[in-house]
Amino acid sequence: MQRLPLILGIVFAVFVAAGAMLFTVDQRQYAIVFQLGEIKEVVKEPGLNFKWPLIQNVRYFDRRILTMDSVEPERFLTAEKKPVLVDSFVKWRIADVHQYYISVQGDEMLARTRLAQTVNSGLREEFGRRTVHDVVSGERDKIMAEVQKKADADARQIGVEIVDVRLKRVDLPPEVSESVYRRMETERKRVANELRSQGAAEAERIRADADKQREVIVAEAYREAQKIKGEGDAKAAAIYAKAFGENPEFYAFYRSLEAYRQSFGNKNDLLVVDPSADFFKYLKSAGKGGSK
Repeated sequence: MQRLPLILGIVFAVFVAAGAMLFTVDQRQYAIVFQLGEIKEVVKEPGLNFKWPLIQNVRYFDRRILTMDSVEPERFLTAEKKPVLVDSFVKWRIADVHQYYISVQGDEMLARTRLAQTVNSGLREEFGRRTVHDVVSGERDKIMAEVQKKADADARQIGVEIVDVRLKRVDLPPEVSESVYRRMETERKRVANELRSQGAAEAERIRADADKQREVIVAEAYREAQKIKGEGDAKAAAIYAKAFGENPEFYAFYRSLEAYRQSFGNKNDLLVVDPSADFFKYLKSAGKGGSK
């Protein structure tokens, strides 16, 4: 029983020594093992690791994607020397933790300051090449891609990777907005007037073409109708000639009846004709036939 405190003390000392010699790296972290202030080892994989107590210490760094968001919109000038207010954010992470520590002593604030300067310079350069229309709506995706590419190339020097650069909002300052909107409105009205005049000219052309086509169709239809009518009249005359040619006397009689019908179509009609005229030839014949 007298040795129990000694045993417990030894066990406790072993646990303390083990705790001082072992350390755990989370999957969301990098770890650097320092020995007397100098980098001894870089641990990139998660798990349980060993270090010498007293002469070695461990420092952890976040390996997740971090966000750097601008507090206030930045003011940039376009190619037209027009100011715009740009609100942006950057996604970044540590790519080379060894270089990261050497370059900025592992200080996240120093890294953010360096990245902010790099991104700001890239945005200023890209906005200075473009007009207000381009930066507001026309080439925003291209601007973000170019800035991300240039900023990443610079950030690699401090062991950082730029994952993405985004423009949340691009606005005009109040003193510029009104004049720009007036110019845009004037431009839109000019385009609208041009489109209206082009539409009116096209409408007139279509109407003229339609009238021309209508005249052609009517003329062709009239020509076809006259042709068909002429052919019909010719066929009718041929049929009549053939029919009446077989019996001329009957044809003469038929013509006389037509003349009688047209002459005496109304009871009030009065016709003064010599009774011996040829007009009454078949009437006289009808009378004689009746007396027989």
